Amino acid sequence: MAEDDARDERLRAGLCAHCRNASTVTSSRSVTFYLCRLSLTDPRYPKYPTLPVRTCDGYTAAEPGERVTL
Repeated sequence: MAEDDARDERLRAGLCAHCRNASTVTSSRSVTFYLCRLSLTDPRYPKYPTLPVRTCDGYTAAEPGERVTL
């Protein structure tokens, strides 16, 4: 079941689901957003990109377990 959930998340978020530059932010209503940390220093990147992200010049693959949650 967890494997299916991980696959669904990758499909929903696209590259952001496994990008070193993305953090997940969960709202008080339990909605999860992807924050692009590149947006903090480079205006070319949207703070909260429209998902799924299929292409991104700033994409860098994260190591397993590297995801940062705010």
